[in-house]
Amino acid sequence: MARKPFTVDAFNKNADVDLPEITRHLAQSADKVDRQARFPSDNFAYLHRLGLLSLTIPASLGGQAADLNTVRQVISAVAKGEASTALILLMHYLQHQQLHHSSKWPHRLSARVAQDALQSGALINALRVEPALGSPSRGGLPTTTAYRTTKGWRLSGEKIYSTGSHGLTWMNVWARSDDKTPSVGFWLVPAHAPGVEIIDEWDHLGMRASSSHRVIFHDVELPLDHAVDSAPQAIANKKAAESEAVKWMHVLLGSLYDGVAQAANDWFKRWLLTRTPSNLGAPLASLERFQEITGRIDTLLLSNKVLLDAAANNDVPHHQLAQIKQITTSQSIRAVEHIVKAAGNPALSGSHPLQRHYRDVLCGRIHTPQDDTVFKAAGQAALNVTGATS
Repeated sequence: MARKPFTVDAFNKNADVDLPEITRHLAQSADKVDRQARFPSDNFAYLHRLGLLSLTIPASLGGQAADLNTVRQVISAVAKGEASTALILLMHYLQHQQLHHSSKWPHRLSARVAQDALQSGALINALRVEPALGSPSRGGLPTTTAYRTTKGWRLSGEKIYSTGSHGLTWMNVWARSDDKTPSVGFWLVPAHAPGVEIIDEWDHLGMRASSSHRVIFHDVELPLDHAVDSAPQAIANKKAAESEAVKWMHVLLGSLYDGVAQAANDWFKRWLLTRTPSNLGAPLASLERFQEITGRIDTLLLSNKVLLDAAANNDVPHHQLAQIKQITTSQSIRAVEHIVKAAGNPALSGSHPLQRHYRDVLCGRIHTPQDDTVFKAAGQAALNVTGATS
């Protein structure tokens, strides 16, 4: 039986899904998850029990068919609890949002991926970045190649920064065909298929539990219809740029890092209200200096909320959505920097939650699109030009 579709209002009425409780539950083990730097399997078992892995699956397949505004609230709540879990969940949501709206995906496969998520909590993510190419957002063809065989395909290549790697059931791999005029797009790979190798090399400053390891594909055999969404390069690039998923990605990434900043701010406000130095005889919250800092942080987070709400509600032009991501992630970083500076030396102690929030929020800068490409595109749009001349 399908669950009742989630809406924003439902969070206050549905006893099974209480967002503050999700944050609290995940926060309890966040330090341990960060230190162990392994895929957070317990967190995903918990989210699966709540039915949250089906949030962007269509109702016709038993999912929640949630809208972007609802999904971003979930991502924010999860990120406030444990950021790596939120990043993996975000990528899973994006994949389901895309694949169920693609006319190219065979229904048999999209339904199977959906049912796996519903029944066993199976996760999916796209694997795109390559060692030689870097981020595909900056152009170029993948070197990962699908070779035609008499039975279907044989996939070879490697990917880095493969978020969720050890926890994935499905890998949606960006590759090219070996045709004279290659098709570019995605081949669906079962994560445990023969020839799939995960190299544990992710040892990052932030998002340590995201399991973003290197994945190598050694002649992985795939059926013909596992070329789930490929097209000539020019068509593929145009479709990607105009995709509804672009809006979802920018809004959800902004919501994730805003959630990390909110977690840091919650700690900061509790500290100001309870910390009473003996020479002051009153809580730090009574000092104007800390009131002013709190006001700066609150203003940054208010700006984030207004911008993300507007983008989620279709009040931001498509060509400015990347700017929303840039502004909100940058403001989240600034908010946490204010907090770390105000809290002083203890904030950078390995046992302090602020140093984890600081490390995690800094990762907002490296997610596609990076600042230089955002500002270049914004400048070209403002000037109504397509590129600079020398």
